Amino acid sequence: QVQLVESGGGLVQAGESLRLLCTASGSISSIDAMGWFRQAPGKQRDRVATHISGVTNYVDSVKGRFTISRDYARNTLSLQMNSLKSEDTAVYYCYARTSFRDYWGQGTQVTVSS
Repeated sequence: QVQLVESGGGLVQAGESLRLLCTASGSISSIDAMGWFRQAPGKQRDRVATHISGVTNYVDSVKGRFTISRDYARNTLSLQMNSLKSEDTAVYYCYARTSFRDYWGQGTQVTVSS
């Protein structure tokens, strides 16, 4: 079992920054991929960024603005979000993949006012 807890969401103005943090616990060694997804009201949950064996990948809309990083010693995954836009408003979810199943955090709200 893996538990994921997100923190760091909030309300900011367009152009400002936020840093999300996901803290993992449980069977950490079984995780082979982690990432951030987001879900805006009335829309499906979409991938934002992934971290797989040290390789990062971003959706085009956040490239150059968001940075994902994983701290293996602290069992954390972070998402640094700069130059935020109103279209970044969503609930952000931390994700972890193991051989057996996927895990999700409870989500953290990010609201960007224009």
